[in-house]
Amino acid sequence: MEEVHAHSGALYLLSGVPAGGGESGRMLEMAAKAGLPRSFSAPWERVALTAPIPVAEAVRERRVVWVAGEEDMAHRYPRIAVVLPYPYRLAAAPLVSGGIVYGALYVTWPASHPSELSAVELTLIDAACRRVALGLRRAAERGRPVVPEDHFPGPEPAAASRAARPDAEAGGTAGTAGTAGAVEAARTVDRLPEGVCGLDVNGRVTYANPATGELLGIEVSRLTGQQLWTALPWLNDPVHEDRYRAAMLSQHTTSFSALRPPRDWLSFRLHPGRDGVTVHITAARARVTENGTGTGIRNGTGTGNGNEPGTRPSAEHPPRLVTISHIANLAIALTEAVGVSDVIGLVADEIMPSLGGSALVMLAAENGRLRVLGHRGYRDPRIVERFDGVPLTAQIPGAQSLMTGVPSFFESREQLERVYPERYATPDGLAAWAFLPLIASGRPVGTCVLGFAEEHRFSTDERAVLTGLGGLIAQALERARLYDTKHRLAHGLQSALLPRTLPALDGLEVAARYRPATQGMDIGGDFYDLIPTGRTAAAVIGDVQGHNVTAAALMGQVRTAVRAYTAVGQSPGQVMESTNRLLIELDQDLLASCAYLHLDLRARRAHLARAGHPQPLLRDPDGTVRVLDLAGGPLLGVDPTADYPTTTMPLHPGSVLALYTDGLIEAPGTDMDEALAALARRLAAATGPLEAVADALAGPDAALGQRGDDIALLLLRPTR
Repeated sequence: MEEVHAHSGALYLLSGVPAGGGESGRMLEMAAKAGLPRSFSAPWERVALTAPIPVAEAVRERRVVWVAGEEDMAHRYPRIAVVLPYPYRLAAAPLVSGGIVYGALYVTWPASHPSELSAVELTLIDAACRRVALGLRRAAERGRPVVPEDHFPGPEPAAASRAARPDAEAGGTAGTAGTAGAVEAARTVDRLPEGVCGLDVNGRVTYANPATGELLGIEVSRLTGQQLWTALPWLNDPVHEDRYRAAMLSQHTTSFSALRPPRDWLSFRLHPGRDGVTVHITAARARVTENGTGTGIRNGTGTGNGNEPGTRPSAEHPPRLVTISHIANLAIALTEAVGVSDVIGLVADEIMPSLGGSALVMLAAENGRLRVLGHRGYRDPRIVERFDGVPLTAQIPGAQSLMTGVPSFFESREQLERVYPERYATPDGLAAWAFLPLIASGRPVGTCVLGFAEEHRFSTDERAVLTGLGGLIAQALERARLYDTKHRLAHGLQSALLPRTLPALDGLEVAARYRPATQGMDIGGDFYDLIPTGRTAAAVIGDVQGHNVTAAALMGQVRTAVRAYTAVGQSPGQVMESTNRLLIELDQDLLASCAYLHLDLRARRAHLARAGHPQPLLRDPDGTVRVLDLAGGPLLGVDPTADYPTTTMPLHPGSVLALYTDGLIEAPGTDMDEALAALARRLAAATGPLEAVADALAGPDAALGQRGDDIALLLLRPTR
């Protein structure tokens, strides 16, 4: 941090680092932090390696990740931007040595830093990462690997509570000063009629002049070493602490006003630095209503968070703003969930780490019984399966929490067995549990069970977080289950419309693939078919506009029409013309592209007609691949008088004719000619059975990556 002049940073270690292998289930755990309170990063103290945050991305991609500011953060990492919406810049880098990644670090700068990292800064960051990674590697080689602790140490409270006031002999009240100049400076500040106090990076008071105590209504000695918002209940408001967070992260002056009960308004101006904040406190004027309530000034807020006078949040638990930051982070994460598996994955990967959970079960209510939707962290699935089918009236905590709508927290096995003695006849190896009812729109959706490997004390704040979290999960789960239901219906429709198998024809090898889009309903209008016609065969591939049930239904009508026109002996051009007129008569406001051909295997010829469809590819027996520049007509559904010419071409044994839809070559930012050339190269390189060639072109069914469009592929190879 000193070398690159950053004002904050943190170090993460990758838990369970193996000598090599996959990254599934790996976690990044914060091991050290400097320059900012640990609470600022509370939602990301433990994160999955798959999490969409800079340090995880730096590890996954083994590169420096640079975030240039607020807009860049909001665009690329919205979860962080929602929780920390302040102007600052951030760099994250992996800790790599000997080909092994041991963790990552990040550092931040104020927004005044240039919008790009300099070459010198990149070099310094890289060198620092290498030094740390080398130390971690050597420790691991000695059999003493460095692992994240449950609670890494922060600044010593004693350091924060050292009074910065003149000693008794100097006659001042500002604490011990190391030099005469410091003593005189403290005396000067003590004479000011306005409040001045210093806060360290954790928000604790290191110095306060007498006027601060008078304005705040508290002895200065009671402030020293305490956070303002914990020492003074009326300052314990998330908005007030948010101003402090904004000052520390942005390194810009911020301010707010607050009401000191019963009617005294105070103005706070925060001047940040790398080592803390200087707070300037003055009296402010405010209009007081008849009931004694003041109106806010400038950034004025309410009267606090509802704490009773004289109460103080426990120092060992995070302040309330951390609770809000957790909720904000988790809420935006859950908005990304589409299906039920996404919800379970996000809860497991994003929520369990931040709360320290070890296991998860997601239960739903169906027809008066519990159903297991998914689980994580259990080595023996039989432990979870016993929940499935249990009546909602059963005396078990998962059902009781759902029926009553009241969450249950058990901090030890003894507590659980005292209430539910029969619940754990088969031990699950856990030591604490939270049973969260999932209620959406007043209707029970299910129960989320979080298990902890060790006994766990649920603080008041944590119970509030978990209870609020149950509502967020319920909304996401209800939405996801509705999506999954529609998804199953849509896929059932599409499966019924596409051919289950292609007919086996003597002298012709065929292979086909369909890949749905990975966005929207995962259903579209792409189709293919192979139709025996006595001595010949007809093949068709098409793409109806849209990615919804309407497109799929219209696709079924088009495919049926093509079969009917083929059966009555129409030529390829006539089939296209008839289908075009039908599409216009259906008046669906949808268009379709199509390629249709007759195969004469004895004459070794193909007769093709095209309606706005991508040009087929042909691989000759010698391996040469060429694009067939066929004449064609417009898209189906445009012009009722359109003409579709038929082209005749030779088709020799051993050649491969590839018919495909545009989803195979179209992608945002990709040149169509380049994509088509790349497809031709893949076809030229693919060898072996036609099924293997199809996989080489379309990819496996579970291929990673996002597809904005469906893919249909039909391959034909004459064998004689």
